[in-house]
Amino acid sequence: MKHKTFSLFFLLLALLLPWSVLAQTTPSGAPVIPIPSGNVRKQAPQPGTPPKIQIGKAATKKLKNGLTVIVVENRKLPQVSFRVFVDFDPVLEKEAAGYADMAGELLSKGTKTRTKEQLDEEVDFIGASLSSDANGVSGSCLSKHTDKMLELLSDVLLNPTFPAEELDKAKRRAESGLAAAKNDPDAIASNVANVLRYGKDHPYGENMTEETLAKINLDQIKKYYQTYFKPNIAYLVVVGDIKQADAFAKAEKYFGKWAKGKVPKHTYATPKAPEKTSVAFVDKTGAVQSVINITYPVELPPNHPDVIPVRLMNTILGGYFNSRVNANLREKHGYTYGARTSLSPDRLISGFSATASVRNEVTDSAITQFLIELERMRTEPIPDDELQLVKNVLTGQFAQSLEQPGTVAQFALNIARYKLPANYYENYLTNLQKVTPAEVQAMARKYVRPDRAHILVVGNKDEVAAKLARFSADGKVNFFDPYGNPVKASDQSAAAGMTAEKVIQNYIQALGGEKAIGALKEVEAAYEFNIPGMGALEMSVLQKDNDKMAMLMSVQGQVMNSRVYNNGKAKEDGMGGSRMLEGEELEDMKEQAYFCKEAAYLKNGYRLTLKGIENVGGKDAYAVMVERPNGKKSTEFYEVATGLKIREVRTEEGMDGSPTTVITEFGDYKPVQGVQFPYSMTISGAFPFPMKGVLKTIKVNAGIPDSTFEIK
Repeated sequence: MKHKTFSLFFLLLALLLPWSVLAQTTPSGAPVIPIPSGNVRKQAPQPGTPPKIQIGKAATKKLKNGLTVIVVENRKLPQVSFRVFVDFDPVLEKEAAGYADMAGELLSKGTKTRTKEQLDEEVDFIGASLSSDANGVSGSCLSKHTDKMLELLSDVLLNPTFPAEELDKAKRRAESGLAAAKNDPDAIASNVANVLRYGKDHPYGENMTEETLAKINLDQIKKYYQTYFKPNIAYLVVVGDIKQADAFAKAEKYFGKWAKGKVPKHTYATPKAPEKTSVAFVDKTGAVQSVINITYPVELPPNHPDVIPVRLMNTILGGYFNSRVNANLREKHGYTYGARTSLSPDRLISGFSATASVRNEVTDSAITQFLIELERMRTEPIPDDELQLVKNVLTGQFAQSLEQPGTVAQFALNIARYKLPANYYENYLTNLQKVTPAEVQAMARKYVRPDRAHILVVGNKDEVAAKLARFSADGKVNFFDPYGNPVKASDQSAAAGMTAEKVIQNYIQALGGEKAIGALKEVEAAYEFNIPGMGALEMSVLQKDNDKMAMLMSVQGQVMNSRVYNNGKAKEDGMGGSRMLEGEELEDMKEQAYFCKEAAYLKNGYRLTLKGIENVGGKDAYAVMVERPNGKKSTEFYEVATGLKIREVRTEEGMDGSPTTVITEFGDYKPVQGVQFPYSMTISGAFPFPMKGVLKTIKVNAGIPDSTFEIK
């Protein structure tokens, strides 16, 4: 295997390889449908008669408290599942965005009679499952445990206590997720697309952030539950090995005492598509790929007659593997592993999206091809054979879905919630086959609007942004942060009179100055990194005389990997054996051995370029491009107010050989014998999760024996 260029990031990566491997998953999106061999576009499927599919009947009854009970008998297996769905209008959470989902998570974390541990133990004892969310509770079990399952579900639903300690745990999990999402281009694109499509004054346009998470409290969570969890707007869906009469009787027994009440209604202004196409950009410094999302809001309620022909239209355009956009961007041009479009009905407001991840150098070309396909869908007639092929695909999907007992229950729930005709699903395939090419094209003209879209790109601004202005009606590119807040582009004028060399000189001065740094002879630092599911990983870094360095990685006191550099030679010892380091790895070790590697920039032939002032986490920072003598580049950010480095972005070769953007953030600087050291360090991009490190101990000039750096 080719050895990777050395850096702190990949020393960690080598140790955590199993997590990196597990993180490599296929992109989510449109389902991959089995495709017949040969060129499917040249095959002419025969229309035929829609298959007669028998859909099981659901029985419905409303209890005195208003709870609607839907029962679907299925005796194939001795199992039964339950879902309580509370159907209220989406809530605008404002400065505490995220509390509704957190309330749903905490709902099943303890009741007035059972702790979380007791609940978990009782569920496990009967081999069942139980979960909760912002709209209710779900559970499944063997049919012989039906009463026990309903007892637990009703206890969770009717008697939650929302323990404070569970809120603290949930917040910590959310913090970790937010940290990971902040550097995940797909998550960034999703967040910003929500804001662009719907606006921040709409529930669908809200995103949880670190700031909103900090404001979530138990009072909000309890009020949310007390306000909206009422039986008169709820459904109990029962599916499986149970008689209808028994299900209704048990529903009354376990949920009949649930007190009904008034639930507030919420209405929101309907989001509108932009009058003209605009371009939005989120900078992901160092990214080697761009995430494209062409998006806008769409009014398409589930009971609208356009729903079936729109689904056909979207499937042709980008809703399955052999769709037009995928055939163009993936098969024909090789821009991406997958391109897709989505357009699904929603009672409040829906949205259209055309998405793909592409290489930086073809971002503008990929957008062009997307727009070509969107316009072609609107203007060119749909061939009969292509339409019939997609009808057959959707027919197969529908038939396959009926193998799941829960599908029929979901159908019944949809009919009740959306006021659909009672025979809507019985006639679904017949109505699907009736759709004509002219109707599909009419749907495209009505709902596919590339002339009124947000063209969102998350990527490397330096390589991509300037090419995108031509797609905007006003010739401008608007910049946003990862949460959809507008930000200014790099401001070169604000950096007037400043040079990259001066930025580095100011940084050296901010650290304590050349004299204080020059007084460093030895530094011994111990860092601790938290790894989800693994615990603490310790890293010791020892430096001496600017030309000696040792790095040791250990877990629970056991050294897993070590690298030593000594005056031009370097060696690694680890689980893979021992080896001498050469080339770029050796050069990187030499750079890391400096007490202040940035000081070496001014002496050792590094090329520095001041790119301007950018906003980094709410702070103005000088962005400096650093090109090393061997050609490797990084972008480093130095806070204008303090002069200290707060971020470094490097593109490294990952363990699978593909380019990986690694971001290291520095903070919490504290002086030690006159020199500032960052006590916090977060590494993102190299792993499926951010690595948060804390400097636990540091010793300066305390005496490190030369034997520590011996290379044998």
